[in-house]
Amino acid sequence: LFLDEPTVSLDPASVAAIEDMVKAVHAGGTKILFVTHDIGQARRLADEVVFMHRGRVVEHTPSFRFFDNPESRPAQDYLAGRIVR
Repeated sequence: LFLDEPTVSLDPASVAAIEDMVKAVHAGGTKILFVTHDIGQARRLADEVVFMHRGRVVEHTPSFRFFDNPESRPAQDYLAGRIVR
């Protein structure tokens, strides 16, 4: 299932409802590719993170590794809240 920013501009209750649906579908065995710029959402939902910078994949790793110890400078900057150019 491919979802591209499915919760952008939604109110918190709607975001929670969508996330609950995504978790249920995933628990049923469906592989999900979920595109988001919301770091909190990625932390809540991701098993793996594919981090892209300037149209290229710079990291593809388990989510715990990405959030605890990102390897690339662009990912480190993004997670620190710095604007990545």
